[in-house]
Amino acid sequence: MERNGLESRSRDSKVGNWVGGIATFFLVSFFLVPFYLPAGTVPELSGRANSFDYANENSWGNIQHDESKGVGHNQSEYGTFAWSDLDFYAGFVYAFGDLNCHNKHERSWFINDNQMPVCVRDIGIFLGFAVGGFVFSRRGVNRWTIRDSMLSIFPDEWLTEIYRKNHRTRATLGMVVLAAVPMAIDGFTQMFTSYESTAIMRLITGTPFGILVGLYLSAAFAAKPKKFDIDASRVILPGGSRFSLTNTSEEE
Repeated sequence: MERNGLESRSRDSKVGNWVGGIATFFLVSFFLVPFYLPAGTVPELSGRANSFDYANENSWGNIQHDESKGVGHNQSEYGTFAWSDLDFYAGFVYAFGDLNCHNKHERSWFINDNQMPVCVRDIGIFLGFAVGGFVFSRRGVNRWTIRDSMLSIFPDEWLTEIYRKNHRTRATLGMVVLAAVPMAIDGFTQMFTSYESTAIMRLITGTPFGILVGLYLSAAFAAKPKKFDIDASRVILPGGSRFSLTNTSEEE
């Protein structure tokens, strides 16, 4: 019997491996694609997050922009770029980066004289994303809820007092704070002051956040109450704790 009361955690392991594997595919692709493309294929870019700026020659990123506005630049000075002109694999990876990242060249690494598909912080996020998934594949178990499944990566003896005092929500929020606040401080300080973060700082602050995302997604897919025949009391928790349903009734 596994730590959660089920006979096997094979599904939990598979979920973590899928999450980690997908993150690893993108992480490796971010390095591989600019490496194998001809040198100078991808010039210095400056786009917007959550939008396609470099799909073709007439896309937003290739149109003339004022250098002083902070978003976009005079792309003709650096050379136009269209990921739709690349082979399918490279085009897919750069399209993914175009949609999800701002593609600012001053916050990105270059390989083979090609700007990478995403910025350095996103590299850190995907690195952590992969780590989070693979950690869950080794340690995580389905414990009914996403919160309890996330906490399951820690040894049960570390969680005994947390469960005895029912501080599970506080412990989960603590994980969120430790993972997200450093990145938020670094990012918002850049946004509202003259401070400019370094590549190493972006990598360092992005990685813990990525670990959190990887753990959350793994726990979200792994947490399946029906595995316990919809009986919460069957879930084994640290310190011998058990879930229980509270029935309330009004006195007449």
